[in-house]
Amino acid sequence: MNSYIYIGKIINTFGIKGELKVKSDFEYKNKVFVKGVKVYITEEKKEELINTYRIHKNYDLISFSGYSNINEVLKYKGYNIYIKREDLNLASDEYLINDLIGFQVYDDNNLIGIVIDYEKNVNNVLLKVKGEKTFYIPNIDEFILKIDLQNKKIITKGGSNLIL
Repeated sequence: MNSYIYIGKIINTFGIKGELKVKSDFEYKNKVFVKGVKVYITEEKKEELINTYRIHKNYDLISFSGYSNINEVLKYKGYNIYIKREDLNLASDEYLINDLIGFQVYDDNNLIGIVIDYEKNVNNVLLKVKGEKTFYIPNIDEFILKIDLQNKKIITKGGSNLIL
């Protein structure tokens, strides 16, 4: 699999030493923003290596190997950052929230719908499920008992109670 995954957007430079301010809500930042990890910039997928990472307020600050001056990285302002899926090295029980689209959702062995989308809010991720009606299920342990990645199933506890 050689697909690219969006991990954030470079919104500005930071300081004069070549750091970039990134807005990202990617769920595996700890696997991506690590020294030596290859990332790809914008649609041309220009490859760069992460050199440093730190958090400043609500932003991720990164620098790329080989750049030490603001003038060298200004060209990246406003561009998106991607990573190859294979470079994420996800464990067998790890998944991206986007992977759940198309999964069947069950409650008490009854099919109640299929995940068609998701929304991130301040507290958690809501899975948008389409069944007889469209409804949302929070992706938290209180409602999600099991996510079966191989069979593309989500088993809920009280998921049918969320259908209005």
